Amino acid sequence: MSENVQSGRPDEAAVETTVVPRTSDLGGGFKVMRALPAAQRRMVGPFVFLDQMGPVQLAAGDGLDVRPHPHIGLATVTYLFDGEILHRDSLGSVQPIRSGELNWMHAGKGIAHSERTPPALRPAGPHVAGLQAWVGLPARDEESEPAFVHHGAAELPVLDEPGVGIRVIAGSAFGAQSPVATRSPLFYADVTLVPPARLQVPPEHEERAAYLVSGAVEIDGVAHPAGRLLVFRRGADVVLTATTATRLMLLGGEPLDGPRHVWWNFVSSSRERIEQAKADWQAGRFAPVPGETEFIPLPENRPPPVQYP
Repeated sequence: MSENVQSGRPDEAAVETTVVPRTSDLGGGFKVMRALPAAQRRMVGPFVFLDQMGPVQLAAGDGLDVRPHPHIGLATVTYLFDGEILHRDSLGSVQPIRSGELNWMHAGKGIAHSERTPPALRPAGPHVAGLQAWVGLPARDEESEPAFVHHGAAELPVLDEPGVGIRVIAGSAFGAQSPVATRSPLFYADVTLVPPARLQVPPEHEERAAYLVSGAVEIDGVAHPAGRLLVFRRGADVVLTATTATRLMLLGGEPLDGPRHVWWNFVSSSRERIEQAKADWQAGRFAPVPGETEFIPLPENRPPPVQYP
């Protein structure tokens, strides 16, 4: 898992692209840093979206309130470092997620969900930190039935070496396999490093990247601070050296089987399918989320769908 490996020649640098996420304030001081999509890189493997949520301490009485909204053609992957979020969806799922756990929602042909701070945590002012990713589906699965699964922290494989801790959230990495069923080869892992730990990222997956949540690493002698998405060259020897206590996410996998159109919360290999999803949400044809009376309206004056890559 970790070993000393010499850097390659300068023209074989492991890091191919560095993305500096853009920050958005969702209101109430709740900020997200969006690493994917970016101008420099739209996708890494099947990952088409990656947001860092917080860390943020909300005021007493406040909470995260993401009203019901729709998805098609993807799986949402929610993972927290701290705090708690209550997931509800149109299948009737009601599931809190806490640190180290996994919520995997397979949207397929269509699902709606909400994400809120549970009422019991609001009086004290909740603390929230985590990531949400979207994984695009192979074309054959875009119109599959929606589904939702939750895996507790104890169900996700954990690998430990001196100075290195890895939790495999989804897919396969470092010889371990997450229990969540994915529709294409991928990996997603939560990694902690304590100096002078070094971690070699094996080239078993076609596309690989690291998102630095906190701390800093060196790769090929170059320092990389927190808040960066580092996309690695295919097949490169990648060795991460921690220069301080560091947390990062490793992600990637096999690229999707063709371009994808992305608009708001919709992903599809067909632009016409995006238009249908827009019309369905606007007309109320998505199944409702039990227990919810609000929803996020279809955005107006939004640019047309973007094709990835």
